[in-house]
Amino acid sequence: MNGLQFGGSLPEVMKYWLYAIHPAWMWVVFVLTIYALYLGLQSHRARKATGETKKTLVKQKFPQRHYQSAALLLALMTTGSIGVLGIEYLNSGKLYVVPHTIVGLVMTVLMANAAALAPFMQKGKEWARQIHMAFAFSITGLFGWQLITGFEVILEIIGEYKP
Repeated sequence: MNGLQFGGSLPEVMKYWLYAIHPAWMWVVFVLTIYALYLGLQSHRARKATGETKKTLVKQKFPQRHYQSAALLLALMTTGSIGVLGIEYLNSGKLYVVPHTIVGLVMTVLMANAAALAPFMQKGKEWARQIHMAFAFSITGLFGWQLITGFEVILEIIGEYKP
């Protein structure tokens, strides 16, 4: 079975702009990642605080805000990661297995696993919280690398575009 071949069926300008969706989307995801990380750290701070500091931090509802932003982050990350694979296949009829793609998929898996630890953290399991934080810092670090390699990919695509 040969499968479907879409690579040549899209107009060139559409292929070009479809590629532009992923970097813009992922910049939003990156900013939301930093925000969710901040909220998570503030949640940790609120949990460890005492006295008036704790009262002040609790009023800001960091855990709830972290949980909500992280849920949105997981949805955007998985959609962006899987969506770009679809765009790549539509545009070229194949998937390119390069480090940028592999690291993006690893980040998506780490994010899903970090989210999967939430029920354990809600039950006060410190081991889950530690693993969750390790995943969160790993994702953030890998995102920095992805920004650099993603920029290189963008330059390559721009260099190949001929209107």
